Amino acid sequence: MGNSFYAAAAQAGSRSWKALLFGSLDSANFITVDKPPVSQWVMGLSGQIFGFSSAGMLIPQALMAVASVALLYCAVGRISGRGAGLLAGAALALTPVAALMFRFNNPDAVMVLLMTAGAYCAVRSLDRASARWIALAGVALGFAFLAKMLEGLMVMPALALAFLVAAPTSLRARLLRLLGALAAFLVSSGWFVVLTLLWPAGSRPYLAGSTDDNFMNLVLGYNGFARVLGRNHPGGSQPADAATTGTAGHGGGFGGFGGQTRGLGRLFGGEFGYEIGWLIPAALLATVLVMVARWRAPRTDLVRAGAIVFGGWLLVDGLVLSYMSGTIHPYYCLSLAPAVAGMFAIGVHEMWTRWTTWFGRSGLAGIILAAGVWSFWILGRNAHWMPALRWLILVVSVASAAAVLTAWTGRSRRFGLFAVAAGMIAALAGSGAYTVATLGQPHTGGSPTVGPAAARQSGGFGGFGGAGQANPQLDSMLATTDTTWSAAVDRSSTAAGLELSSDTAVMAIGGFTGSDPTPTLAEFVNYVKDRQVTYYLVQNRTGDGGRDAGKQGQEGQGPGGQAQAGRGGAPGGRESAHKDVADWVAAHFTPVTVGSTTVYDLSGYRG
Repeated sequence: MGNSFYAAAAQAGSRSWKALLFGSLDSANFITVDKPPVSQWVMGLSGQIFGFSSAGMLIPQALMAVASVALLYCAVGRISGRGAGLLAGAALALTPVAALMFRFNNPDAVMVLLMTAGAYCAVRSLDRASARWIALAGVALGFAFLAKMLEGLMVMPALALAFLVAAPTSLRARLLRLLGALAAFLVSSGWFVVLTLLWPAGSRPYLAGSTDDNFMNLVLGYNGFARVLGRNHPGGSQPADAATTGTAGHGGGFGGFGGQTRGLGRLFGGEFGYEIGWLIPAALLATVLVMVARWRAPRTDLVRAGAIVFGGWLLVDGLVLSYMSGTIHPYYCLSLAPAVAGMFAIGVHEMWTRWTTWFGRSGLAGIILAAGVWSFWILGRNAHWMPALRWLILVVSVASAAAVLTAWTGRSRRFGLFAVAAGMIAALAGSGAYTVATLGQPHTGGSPTVGPAAARQSGGFGGFGGAGQANPQLDSMLATTDTTWSAAVDRSSTAAGLELSSDTAVMAIGGFTGSDPTPTLAEFVNYVKDRQVTYYLVQNRTGDGGRDAGKQGQEGQGPGGQAQAGRGGAPGGRESAHKDVADWVAAHFTPVTVGSTTVYDLSGYRG
């Protein structure tokens, strides 16, 4: 089921059209997931058609990878030819984070597909300054916003700049068409915002992550600027237990998820390096080389515009990810993968077309060395895995670069072509090997990682009560209920695990972080009086589970299974924001223990 948090939402969307529309966590529409619903539309609609299942949920994600590769091929192919398009598509397909997240059920897959579609439309618009194609780019980014809010817009500055610089029409016309694209973006993203404002709050699910049930509160707060600035956690600061440790093969313990540290080095080290870092140095070098090579080209030069699209995307998105202060998971770097692959391919092709010049050959040799040497370094951080591969990559890269530098024209050009081909194989070999290793492993939980099993961090935190801790007796009890919600429990992640295991709707008190102001005590009492919920559940803390659970729930994409710290408690020992509900239940009902869970039967309450 991948990330059970989103799997539960996909299950809900497969059973309720309202849950599908709003991205509800449960089919009874108590609360949404903490992201916009586009990803849930895809998975939930698949469930509506084929029935909810792991395959029905994940196959559409894999098809998005095929579509993303195809769109990148087409975009780069229009700029630098089919050969460059094939290289770009291969580089994207062999990026480990793509293999990871296009086979997972987080919103990132559909977001990146839409970002790539936006880049393709923008490239198409450059031929004739097409108002229609640049408007379609705006539409694509509008839906990317509805997939994961501001992260889906990281490509927007690059697309706007490329059109403003290179579109073959007057400056006034370029500005007007960009305004038209902005209007298309606002319509394609804003309709859902307006829908949530106009739809009576009492008949739709609460918008999780917001403090006032308002979509724009999510944009500006929990999933927006507050996430970048590091204030998206309860209390407005980074919690002390947000730091996790790495595992063998990933360099030991680091600060933050996957060994990431804030700054320019974030994308090159820790888990980020394994997921996306392989071709970033080569892509950055390619950006500089192309801009230098095309500096004196006409304003409408398509290759330079392509460098603005993909190089600008890489720089803007990369800097934001590097300096984010809020919770950040390494798999967020999937948004960079098309930019890295596209810029790498454009740079290789541009240098190849200048083969007869020293600049072209040295630039090509530099790209080969940057990719090969960096792959050698990344693999060296996991040196016990396939140790011969890193040395083979290094030898082939150095030999290929040397051959490119010494080859000239005529026969030597054929030799140079062979050397470049070998260099490209070496450039993609490290990331390709890690991609294949990623494909061979199962991935679950809120922070999945890439690579071979021995080197991966656990992304686990499975069902209710902890990873892999089943409670079939509790599931049977919930399955026999006939109320709107079978049970109520603190936090969406715990509710999600219960929904999947019991096949019922579960009320998630407080949303994902436990701090959402829903339900109030009065509202919960009314739910109980109206016989809409049968049980209230508390997972008993055992050992140090409460402490460990606090490390799991920092991101709205976490899975089920946070352990509760006893009656009215919260994971990690923090007091629940809804302790009043827990105290009211404890004062009026008798607890029984079912497995590791304390169960309160609410069905006999008369008020």
